[in-house]
Amino acid sequence: MSTVVGRPVPEGVRERSRWAAPPRPVWEEEPAKAGLAAKGLVLGIACFAVLFPLWIVIVTSLSPKKVIDDTGGLVVIPKGITFVAYQELLGGGQVQRAALVSLGVTLVGTLFSMTVSVLCAYGLSRRDSLGHRWILMALLATMFFGAGLIPTYLLVQALGLTDTYLALILPSAVSVFNILVLRGFFMGISPELVDSARIDGAGDWRILWRIVLPLSRAVLAVITLFYAVGYWSAWFNASIYLTDQKMMPLQNVMIQLVQKQERPVGLSAQINTGQLSPLAVQMAVMVLALLPVAVLSPFVQKHFRKGMLTGAVKG
Repeated sequence: MSTVVGRPVPEGVRERSRWAAPPRPVWEEEPAKAGLAAKGLVLGIACFAVLFPLWIVIVTSLSPKKVIDDTGGLVVIPKGITFVAYQELLGGGQVQRAALVSLGVTLVGTLFSMTVSVLCAYGLSRRDSLGHRWILMALLATMFFGAGLIPTYLLVQALGLTDTYLALILPSAVSVFNILVLRGFFMGISPELVDSARIDGAGDWRILWRIVLPLSRAVLAVITLFYAVGYWSAWFNASIYLTDQKMMPLQNVMIQLVQKQERPVGLSAQINTGQLSPLAVQMAVMVLALLPVAVLSPFVQKHFRKGMLTGAVKG
């Protein structure tokens, strides 16, 4: 028998208390019904705040001119659907050409950026590679210090890249952050697996292609999405490096249409004759600009946690 504050404690109770599980932290406790309801309410409000503006943009782009004129602007409740704005945008002219330019720059730029980033990250992940520490320090320095806009423009001009599509790719082709994430993920791959491949006679190229890349599909999918979204949404490089209007990507045409109230080539006649609403055209261009990202994001979403967190923590 033992005592607690002067009172005897039976042996059975004392033994059970010795092996009892320690109390869990507050964040590991089962949430109460009130907490679940509050979380659901907050998530619902957040989803509504995100989806409601998108709903207005889509509905307005599909609304006839009469409905837009009657509402005096943006349409919330659809009263008829027409695809005239999309037919005119995709039927030829500046918008269609700009969409093809953005698509080509995104595909070529993403492929180039991923190739350079993967090769650089794999080389930096091998501790026995020549000068990897100094190269890593040089890359890290670029995250904190930059040359600035004017020296970058002078460099692009000296290389003869102005008024070329390479000016939309090369100045922002590589992200040091993405390289560090890839490096961290590559370093997390079992060294024994790489050593066994070397014993079997595999070189670095074969190890990278046959072992490292198949095991890194999650982080590769995430980084590919980052680069693709960056190229598709980029507009600044085109605004300072391009002067030919025919070479402008879709984002720049959208800026001209929405902010400067300019009409794309081929649509002025339809708008002047009253067949098209300028507001419907603006909303349709926004939808076309958002569509690729909205379609690709759900397929890559499942890789975000594994790809980003694992690469960042292990790095």
